[in-house]
Amino acid sequence: MQQARLLLNCCAPAWESVRKASSGMARWGPLANKVALVTASTDGIGFAIAGRLARDGAHVVVSSRKQQNVDRAVAALQGEGLSVVGTVCHVGKAEDRERLVDTAVNLHGGIDILVSNAAVSPFFGNIMDATEEMWDKLWMDKEREESIKETMQITRIGKPDECAGIVSFLCSEDASYITGETVVVGGGTPSRL
Repeated sequence: MQQARLLLNCCAPAWESVRKASSGMARWGPLANKVALVTASTDGIGFAIAGRLARDGAHVVVSSRKQQNVDRAVAALQGEGLSVVGTVCHVGKAEDRERLVDTAVNLHGGIDILVSNAAVSPFFGNIMDATEEMWDKLWMDKEREESIKETMQITRIGKPDECAGIVSFLCSEDASYITGETVVVGGGTPSRL
């Protein structure tokens, strides 16, 4: 009887791990069981980042200014079996930011990763040449885009998924000794100020 009890005691942690994994509680990957909050994450780069963080094991809270965008993004990512929830958040409104943080804290007990993705820049070129109007909003100058692509090493505009990998890496333990760096995901575009 004592040997059986010892065997059960030594195997209990393993059984607990199996139980959690089979119930969906335990996550695997470089961001296993981290809680990530990603702003403006229902489309484009933000959506790609949210998906990558979730695929790498994080529990992700997505957000957007419109409920239908949140619902669509959450459904798509949950459809992949990922741990994702979402809420409406306009990052320019304090009450929305509070609700976003409260969502993560109430569901997961805290936040390990914050990706502040909310931004819009229709300007292609030296950031120092951007006017106030260009900082404001959502147009694209195709002629300028073609000119920029000619100066790039890769000669094409990047895709949202190409930004997601570096974000996941920087949020992981693999980047634990990296601090105070600027990482440019720019296809070879000269981008230092």
